[in-house]
Order: sequence, then C-alpha cells, then structure tokens
Amino acid sequence: MPGRVLNALDPGASSRLAARLEQGSAIISATNGKTTSAAMTAAILAPRFRLAGNPAGANLSSGVSTALLHTRGAELGLFEVDEAALPRVAEALRPRALCLGNLFRDQLDRYGELELLAERWRGVVAELPAESTLVVNVDDPQLAQLAYGREGVIRFGIEDRRHGGPLPHAADARYCSACGVAYSYRLAYVGHLGEYSCPGCGFERSQPDIWAEEIELDGLTGSSFRLRLPERTASVRLRLPGLYNVYNALAAAALGYALGAQADEIASGLESTRAVFGRSERIEIGEKKLLLLLIKNPTGANEVVRTLVAGGTPKTLVIALNDGIADGQDVSWIWDVDFEPLLYGLERLIVSGGRAAELALRFKYASFSESQIDVIPSLAGALDRGLELTKEGGELVVCPTYTAMLELQKVLAERGYADLYWQRAARAREESGHARGPE
Repeated sequence: MPGRVLNALDPGASSRLAARLEQGSAIISATNGKTTSAAMTAAILAPRFRLAGNPAGANLSSGVSTALLHTRGAELGLFEVDEAALPRVAEALRPRALCLGNLFRDQLDRYGELELLAERWRGVVAELPAESTLVVNVDDPQLAQLAYGREGVIRFGIEDRRHGGPLPHAADARYCSACGVAYSYRLAYVGHLGEYSCPGCGFERSQPDIWAEEIELDGLTGSSFRLRLPERTASVRLRLPGLYNVYNALAAAALGYALGAQADEIASGLESTRAVFGRSERIEIGEKKLLLLLIKNPTGANEVVRTLVAGGTPKTLVIALNDGIADGQDVSWIWDVDFEPLLYGLERLIVSGGRAAELALRFKYASFSESQIDVIPSLAGALDRGLELTKEGGELVVCPTYTAMLELQKVLAERGYADLYWQRAARAREESGHARGPE
C-alpha cells in the first residue's frame, strides 16, 4: 500500500529513491523460483552490502516502491520482480545487474502467451545501460536469444546429463524465436530448459560461464553439486530439494558473482539459505510435520511431482487449487501436469480449494479411484483430514497454489503453529541482511 500511494502521488519517486543506493540495484525475474533465488542472493551478498529489498515477495511495481522506502542505511538494492512488471521496474531502477532465470507458461489470462513476455523482456534488455551486467539461464532458449550478441553477459546452466531426459509434452519454448523452426533437443532438465539447437538458423545453447555438475538429489531433504565458477570450483550442499532449486542456486551464484562475491561467500550463502514462505517449507505441528510445496503452473508442478516421487511418494497428499487473480483464473493448466507418477504410491488424496472439484476430476481421468479421493474445499478441513491420516512423527505434504498457500498460512498462524505473515516478513528481512525502513 505505501508503494501504491507513492506511485500515485509521484510516479518518479522510485527512480529518485533508487538513485540514493550508492551501490545501485540488482533485479531478479523469472516465472518460477525468483523468491528463492532472491533469498539465496541476499544470503550471498549480506556480508558485503547492507541490502534494501523485498524478501517477503511483494514483487509488483508497488511492492518494489514500498521496499525502496526501506533504504535507511542500505547500500545495494536487491529486488525480485514479477515478469509482467519487469519493464516498468527496470526503467525506474536502471539496475547494475539483471538476472533472468526462466520463462514458463503461467497465468495465460494475465500474461498472455509466452512469446509476448519474451518480447517485452527483449525490450528491457535493449534498454539496459551499457555498463549493466545481464545474467541469464543459457539452458532456456528464449533467454539465451535475448542475450545473444550482447556484451557484459554471464550465462549459467547445468552440465550433468545424468539428470536430463526427453523434452516433456508440456514443454513451452519449442520454436526458435529467430527463425520459427522447431528446436532439436539433445536433452531437457526442467521443462524446456536443456541442451538445444536450431536446425534452421544454427542458433544453439552455448557453454555456460557458471554451471552445476556432479549433482546429487536427496529426495525431499536437499541436494548437492559442484559449482564451477570462472576462477574456482566449490562444493555446495543445499537444504532445498529438487533440480529446480539447483537452478535457483545457480541464478543466485551467477548474480552474486556479477556483484563481486567470491567463491567461498557464494557457497556459504547458498548452504545457509532455508526455505522461504511456502517453498519447500517445513512447519512443526505437535509431533507431526507439514511440508509445503508451492505449485502454480505445469512446469513447476511437474518438478514437484518429480521430487516427491524421487523421495518416495507419500501415502497421503493434500493438493489445493484456487483460481484467484494471483493464481490465474484459468485452471486448465492442471491437465498439463503429469500427476500420474504419484498414483503408484499414493493411497489417499485430499483435494481442496475453490476448484477442488476440478482437481478431483483430473485425478479421476488419471485412473485414481474415486473412493481414495476426499473433496474438501475448506483448507482448514483439508488440513485436519490430512493430519488425521498422518502418523505421529510423520510428515504431511501439502501442494497449494499461491492464494491457497496464503489461506493455509493464515490457518496455521491462527492455531499457533506459524507466525503471522507480517511477522515472518520482518524476520526474513532481518535474517537476510536487509536494511530497516522508517519507524
């Protein structure tokens, strides 16, 4: 709200506030993982800079403007920015470094098709100051194209073919944005992120400057890998699970490197990062645990399914689907999620949220028995049912969409199992080294 009022009263205020940061600003944008990548980057940079930023995830223009009010004593701005808000925010901040993590199909009723966002981002890159550093995921062909031919680019990616496979049916970036010919994929890691080439114009994935190799995924516990930097190599152990979090760590490592962090600072920052609000977050509920895994689009949900299966499919699973504006009101994306691998170990499915019935129908078409599906639209009721079926000492896995996750967090706070949102946001700011705002 403060940023919304500020923008209405003085549209140029954000630019002037950003100019007070003597070390400038850095921006992270992506469809998936920007909140986690920003938290990792803050952990890397906190020993070097007093930070201003939006660690609670308010990533629209108004949220960034609010964060800019919290610049007392700050030297560097670090902001995660919504994909559609990026052009406006980048114009105001003129960042010294811009990190682009990925582009996936998401909220079509709000963003439109992927190519529209890519075109807007192309304009952002074209308007970056010449001295700015562009950090891109070279495994995403859309982003690699944006960076093609530009000076001052740091490219990151994965170099471990053991974790690659065929291009999934729900992959997004199938056609070359330069000539329109379908890409030829040697392998894909996450969605359309992988090793590709265009048989039409010859454009292909280039060797990254920073990459992860020797990746080991430890189910729902975490992961480890060797991080290759231009001058050094470091071993990294993440507390966060899944190959998608390795990508988040690479984005943070590359951005940290662009801003002067050394290998030991990067490794230490990555290893110290804990789950952020709803993203692989664990919450104690008496003798039981709750694991929250946010899902919001086909690629992200497919990676959560992949991680759950790799860690041992839970016997009981809660999935909550809402259709709020922040979720995207078109929920047809659930039909592009490969839920089927869960069915080999899952015994009880609890579907919840405003569109619980659609989820139940999706699983019925996946050949999951109706007798094993509980349709409980109330998040509180679904939580109670899931905990009832969870043994003492066990862990209940809940996969909510964004607004469902917020509703669930409110229920947990009311029951005394979690802090209120504003309290957790304040703690996140303090723990990540962000400067405080005016009292």
